[in-house]
Amino acid sequence: MSWGLENRLSRIIRPETGRTVMLAVDHGYFLGPTSGLECPNSTCMPLAPYADTLMLTRGVLRNCIDSSVDTPIVLRVSGGNSVLEEDLSNETIITSVEECIRMNAAGMALSIFVGAPHQHQTIANLAKLVDEGERYGIPVLAVTAVGKDMVRDTRYIGLATRIAAEMGAHIVKTYYCDDFEEVVRTCPVPIVIAGGKKIPEREALELASNGVASGAVGVDMGRNIFQSDSPIGMIKAVRAIVHDDVSVDAAYDIYRSEKADSGAAAPSSGDLEDDRKV
Repeated sequence: MSWGLENRLSRIIRPETGRTVMLAVDHGYFLGPTSGLECPNSTCMPLAPYADTLMLTRGVLRNCIDSSVDTPIVLRVSGGNSVLEEDLSNETIITSVEECIRMNAAGMALSIFVGAPHQHQTIANLAKLVDEGERYGIPVLAVTAVGKDMVRDTRYIGLATRIAAEMGAHIVKTYYCDDFEEVVRTCPVPIVIAGGKKIPEREALELASNGVASGAVGVDMGRNIFQSDSPIGMIKAVRAIVHDDVSVDAAYDIYRSEKADSGAAAPSSGDLEDDRKV
């Protein structure tokens, strides 16, 4: 592994804890202006100081994130679909490695759709991206996206994460499931837990706690932070679980305290969403 690649990985996963809190704000590439991300600048800028990494597209990075922000970037480089499509697996690589270098990315993120109609295409995209990433010293995060008819169980998640690792991914983002320790045991690269759709705050904190207790190196959480009635409270609470090993009760107290101090109001919902991925 090259020095540059190791250095970039150390910016994504904090060496002092071996864990990471990634903030996923890339949903707009197929969902459009989803709830909480209508104005990415106003959402991301207050949260950036509390995230170890921002995961987003080049358009949002270029237009909505101040260049003085020093939070490492994992750039979403796959896409080409939308929530209006029945088959979300028809993705391709939409951002070049040279563009990632120009934008000072610490990593690149790409989805694979194991078991979906375009499985081969997305897995081949991953292998190609890993080759390019190794050439320039940029790690690749493989996102094991799932279809609405796929069961999120140990067998399927274990299959998808292992394929991603076999193709050369340096980190894998996947969903938590029962017996997650087995998924971690059979995946030879670090795993981060996807937050998925918005759930009650305490349940989201339990998800983060269960994930790291089962061997995940952290979370890549989006909607359960930026759609919370206290986004800063939630990201602080998640950080406390991931990096400080606090209990769910203690983390929930952090969230409630921040919410009370800010006088936060609940965000509106009702936008066009789809939970088949991210």
